[in-house]
Amino acid sequence: VGDALGDGEIEKRHARNDGIEHGVALVAQRLVQVEGVTMDDLANDIQEILLSESQIQQRVCELGGRISADYAGQNPLLLCVLKGGYVFLADLTRCLTIKHDVDFMAISSYGDGTESSGVVHILKDLDRDISGRHVLVVEDIIDTGRTLAYLLQNLRVRQPASLKVCTLLNKPSRREIHLDVDYTGFEIPDRFVIGYGLDFAGHYRNLRFVGVLKPEVYT
Repeated sequence: VGDALGDGEIEKRHARNDGIEHGVALVAQRLVQVEGVTMDDLANDIQEILLSESQIQQRVCELGGRISADYAGQNPLLLCVLKGGYVFLADLTRCLTIKHDVDFMAISSYGDGTESSGVVHILKDLDRDISGRHVLVVEDIIDTGRTLAYLLQNLRVRQPASLKVCTLLNKPSRREIHLDVDYTGFEIPDRFVIGYGLDFAGHYRNLRFVGVLKPEVYT
């Protein structure tokens, strides 16, 4: 092959390959920097990384495969609970192999605190009628379950064909209300977590992993 191409062409190909390898190395370096939380304004607030970017991506695609199989031919509506669920939803939908719609609701019971107040406010309602639709609620995290229980009660009145729940994170030790969770990414301990869409006072959503916030940051 070398004789057929000529020495000049071989040198060009080697140069291109070296350039590609260098580019990959730079991307990998940047990912390691993000994974290791080297961003100065965030690094000092993180106690530990609970779930890495690679762990999350693998599990999200596993969930996408299950959901695709379970909802084949049903054109489900994925209802994302804002704001925390938007990153999870974006990755989850790209792992689906079936037709589906998305819609959004914004509800709040936390404010800028770390404990649910139990008083639920609907900040944004759905844009469409869900009667007769197969609805899958996509949550970032289920804690006490009070907020989600309120939301499910509200949605059942609208008479969907089915109503199920998918959450990235689940804290069963914190549960105060029994809930049937159909798809769970990870069960986690009772720690205050941020990243991958989850925030504290509006910050840290951009982290690609799920990390534990230092107590002194929120106490």
